[in-house]
Amino acid sequence: MLVSENPALSEESVAAAVAAALAAIAGAADSAAVKAVRAEHLGEHSALALLNAQLRSVPNEQKALFGKLVGGARAQVNEAFAAKDADIAAAEMARRLESEAVDVTAIAVPGRSGSRHPLSLIQERVSDVFVGMGWEVAEGPELESEWYNFDALNFDADHPARAMQDTFFVEPLSSHLVLRTHTSPVQVRSLLERDLPVYVVCPGRVYRTDELDATHLPVFSQIEGLAVDKGLTMAHLRGTLEHFARVMFGDDARIRLRPNYFPFTEPSAELDIWHPAAKGGPRWIEWGGCGMVNANVLRAAGIDPEVYQGFAFGMGLERTLQFRNDLGDMRDFLEGDIRFSQAFGMVV
Repeated sequence: MLVSENPALSEESVAAAVAAALAAIAGAADSAAVKAVRAEHLGEHSALALLNAQLRSVPNEQKALFGKLVGGARAQVNEAFAAKDADIAAAEMARRLESEAVDVTAIAVPGRSGSRHPLSLIQERVSDVFVGMGWEVAEGPELESEWYNFDALNFDADHPARAMQDTFFVEPLSSHLVLRTHTSPVQVRSLLERDLPVYVVCPGRVYRTDELDATHLPVFSQIEGLAVDKGLTMAHLRGTLEHFARVMFGDDARIRLRPNYFPFTEPSAELDIWHPAAKGGPRWIEWGGCGMVNANVLRAAGIDPEVYQGFAFGMGLERTLQFRNDLGDMRDFLEGDIRFSQAFGMVV
């Protein structure tokens, strides 16, 4: 037996340190436990480290023997750690493979990919129709000045559309800001910002204080068209709308114009469409409004109505989509149900 002048360093103390380390390694159940055991039994304050530090006080003639003894002990413990690391890594990999196992015999669950919302699709479709005729697409802010939304469009100060039950006014009321009730303000902006002649379509969201139900939405989409040029007449308006109707509803579709009143057009007409594929059989369906641009609107934009004439029209995109695709409830547009969008095809 090796005996040191320092009784703390001996074969027994080294063997005891090794036995304690091996027992702790054997009891470690996972990587975290092994890490803690390594710090306890091989760290700078571990028993083996303290015994190794005492080699400095061992007589020279015994340094080689005790050095070999402590070095062998540390090597034995390190080998035990390496073996334990390998065992735990193998066990963890086995558990991972088991948890990630795929039953290749199971019936596959089909993925449900999203798709473009039908409102986005029909807005682009309508815009493409008019771009194909040489028109431009114009956009404007949804938070709009009362002047653009009403005054420039020939709405009187006491017009019912200005009432709180129809329009969302933004506080403070002195700001004269509203959530636009139609996309007509974009037409006014186009007249002020563009050189004549002007041919634009204006798609976008609008806001009304309507209750949400199967046929009404407080936030919905419109598309309006405006043409201002020399020599335009109701015949040009009718021809434009007939072409639009046939592209959207088929070659058998046709339109009719019924006299009506709108502040921003004169004469004005209600636009009906003969829908040959309507549910329950072909019939006339109210589609939107149209007319020749009122001279007061042209004057508000600094245009001489004796030189230039114009026509305008507008319709709701939800309503267009509703009777074009036989949809019964407008609330489906807001639900965010992927099944609703999938019915219109995977268009990207």
